[in-house]
Amino acid sequence: MKTFSIAIHGGAGTLVKGLMTQALETKYKNALKTARDAGFAILEKGGSATDAVETAVKLLEDTPLFNAGKGSVFTAEGTHEMDAAIMDGKTLNAGAVSLVTGIKNPVSLARDVMDNSYHVFLAGEGAMKFAEEQGYGIESSEYFYDEVRYKQWQGIKDSDTFQLDHSVKKDGKFGTVGAVACDQNGNIAAATSTGGMTNKKWGRVGDSPMIGVGNYANNKTCAVSCTGSGEFFIRGVVAYDVSCLMEHKGMNLEEASNETIHKRILEINGDGGLIAVDTKGNIAMPFNTEGMYRACKSSDGKEEVSIYK
Repeated sequence: MKTFSIAIHGGAGTLVKGLMTQALETKYKNALKTARDAGFAILEKGGSATDAVETAVKLLEDTPLFNAGKGSVFTAEGTHEMDAAIMDGKTLNAGAVSLVTGIKNPVSLARDVMDNSYHVFLAGEGAMKFAEEQGYGIESSEYFYDEVRYKQWQGIKDSDTFQLDHSVKKDGKFGTVGAVACDQNGNIAAATSTGGMTNKKWGRVGDSPMIGVGNYANNKTCAVSCTGSGEFFIRGVVAYDVSCLMEHKGMNLEEASNETIHKRILEINGDGGLIAVDTKGNIAMPFNTEGMYRACKSSDGKEEVSIYK
């Protein structure tokens, strides 16, 4: 039987050991483990990589610990604008949504764009109209409220400052969640979801929902989900860059992932990390920051839940 595997992330950034309480660290690790294991259970039963990544990301969206879904940060207007993407490496079908509000699980809406529309990327009012037609309920703003995120916003509200989750502080991180998986048939998939930047204006969109930038999957090469300084990841077309290095330079998954994160993105002053799998079930989780919330599990016995370097 082929090796099957899953990897997930909950954001990268200035995660310095010792600055987080033991209780909070345990909470983060438990949340990562729960999401990882739920995705892995689907793979174990012979389920698809696409189902596995959607399930894992939904669980990460449902916890306020991460800047996606329930724990999304506040915009300059005091609202929550969320983005998500999903891609199937076998068919190259993909779905993405941006600037959606009140949607409990944006990744599932992205999945519906992929499965139930002729399009790839829907944004704003149009994405909300599609959600309504698909039977989505709209959660109240109270559902998305989180005290930590609110205080974060209050600190820079009414200014021209914005921040990636709380990246300017020592416990800061780029709050995106994502999952990549390889199933028993050797098919791969990727999913990514985010609440974006605190105090963001003008309908700013980061890398997360952009196919080939923050999220990409192709059975020829790899599946990738990114987390980092979105503007730089957009300029570097990061997820597709990893795939290109494998396809055109003949690099393996680890070499291509490291080249992108430890060299190419740094050359344009970008920081962050990514998770990736290939069709053999290999996993890579490089990052060039102090830490990255991450976890993985493979049928060959590899298992990890980590935060720091």
